[in-house]
Formats: sequence, structure tokens, C-alpha cells
Amino acid sequence: MLLVASNDTEDRHETWAGHPERRARTRAALDGLVEAGLHDAIVSAPRREATRAELELVHPGDHLDRVEAACRASVELEGPTATVPGSWPTALLAAGAGLAVIEGLDAGVADAALVLVRPPGHHATPDKAMGFCLLNNVAVAAALLATRGERVAVIDWDVHHGNGTQAAFWDDPRVLFVSMHQRGLYPNSGYVDEVGGPSARGLTLNLPVPAGATGDVLSEAMATTVTPAVEAFAPTWVLVSAGFDGHRSDPLADLDLSAGDFADLAATVRSYAPSGGRTVLFLEGGYDLDALRLSVGAAAAALLGERFRPEGATAGGPGIEALAFLRRRRDEVLEASS
Repeated sequence: MLLVASNDTEDRHETWAGHPERRARTRAALDGLVEAGLHDAIVSAPRREATRAELELVHPGDHLDRVEAACRASVELEGPTATVPGSWPTALLAAGAGLAVIEGLDAGVADAALVLVRPPGHHATPDKAMGFCLLNNVAVAAALLATRGERVAVIDWDVHHGNGTQAAFWDDPRVLFVSMHQRGLYPNSGYVDEVGGPSARGLTLNLPVPAGATGDVLSEAMATTVTPAVEAFAPTWVLVSAGFDGHRSDPLADLDLSAGDFADLAATVRSYAPSGGRTVLFLEGGYDLDALRLSVGAAAAALLGERFRPEGATAGGPGIEALAFLRRRRDEVLEASS
């Protein structure tokens, strides 16, 4: 069974006409589950807001006050990140959704979980809302797990670097953060020599790939670099910032991935968690609605060990030859700091 949380029916986060991060995204993602034939395998998680104490595991209280005030005043934040008064309660539900599915997986109601909410979260740093993100949904969930003694791997395959999540856990030995993203995109971070702070050296792993990279590049990166790092860390939970904006149809980036590639990625990250459970995918980017629908359906099916591949995996793009360089450079940085 797949536990699914969404805030779609209570979504009051408005963006202006033409803004890529819009309400239709969550509906497209939910439609993907139906198209994949998974409706009988879905368990709905209860909706709940993240509490102030839960949010403060990542975001300082004064920052939360500033973001809430910005929403009340409909202030545009960096990114461009739109806000309206309804944005704040919607963001609280988005952050709470990850916590709700953790509670459900703890209770054994499903085998894995999917969090289909907006606004997304992985660009939100502890003290800055940016990149369409108000609160860092995956980071709040990871921090809560870490406080109870779990070892958490956060895998970010969004086409943009998850700078906010990296900042939250830069010096935290309880969390492994991995980001595979297109190099040179917003927010202009995520270089291979960003490896973590002194208490968590090597627990930040960035793999920037070139424009045009295909699924075989990410598969090779997972096999040769990510999987060994995850196995060495031995997580008890695996959380995924599952952006689908690396799809070849997405308007905001230039990777050449397909729904089949996202199915492969989901199957791989599922294998990282103990017995395949304790795996949660959080929706991040993905701005072409058809691509988002198919990709979410393919990834969700893979979480359940089912096959829904409306598009085949891709291969032949640039980037594989750069992976060896990235590994060498990372090793050099770690050796120099040891």
C-alpha cells in the first residue's frame, strides 16, 4: 500500500497568471496515481498542520514570524516566490503532510509514502524563503526523525539544487544529503566541493550534471557514487525531494529525462531503506503538467514494485564522462580537509 498526503482541497496559495508553480500541479500529480492504476493501493493520510515546535526544528521562530507576516501582506519573496494570506496556512499543511505520513508508516498502514503538496520546500533555507518555497517540508520531516534517533538520508533529484536542505543539515551528522541536479541553474549552488561542515564532513554529496543529460547518467551516478555513500551511512529512513522538472518537456530546465527514468530512480531509492519501507517521496518541482502526471505515476508505481512506464528510459546524453571527474574532485576535497 502507498500512503499519500496532499493539501490540494485546502490549497489557498495563489500565484499570478503564468507563474509555473500553480494549483494545477498537485491535481496533475494526483491524476498520475489514477493513470498508473494505483487507486486501489492508495491510503490517504490525514491532513494536519506542522506545529510551531516542529517547524522550529529547522526554521528559527523570528524567521517564521517574518514569513507569516509576508504572507499576510502578500509580499513577493525571492524566487519569484508569490504569497497571499492563504499561503501561510497552506504552507503549514504542506509541512505537516510529511509528518503525517511518517506517523502512518510508523503505524504500519502502508509500505511507502508520497507527499503531493505545494508550495514545495527544498529551496527554503532555515532563515530564508525563496525559489517558490516558504517552508522546507522535507527538512522538517528529516529533522523530526533525527531528533528521535533515526539516521536519515535525503536524496534530492530535483533539477535544481536543494540549497535549503543542504543548509539545514550542513553540519549535522544525523543526516546524509545527496543532490543530483543540472549544473549552472538556480540557485547557483551545489558544487561537488560542497561536502559538509566539520561535524558532518562527507555527508553532503553534490553531483551536478550538464544540460542534456539523460537517464543513464543519473543511473550511473546512483550506482557508482550515491549507492556506496548511502550504504556507508546506513540510513533508517529515506526521504526524497522528488522534483520532476528534469523531464525533457519541463520549461524551466534542460535535462532530457522521461517518466521511465523517474521510475528507475524511485526503485533505486526504495532499495535504500530497511526492507524497502520508511521511504517517503516529497513533490518538489515539475512544471509541465502532462510530464508531471506521467512521471509521478511512474515513480509511485515503482515504489510499490508495480510497472507503469508510459515512456521508456533515456540514454545517450552528455555527462557520464564527467562523473569520474566529480568523484575524483570530491575525494580530493575530503582528503585535503581530513
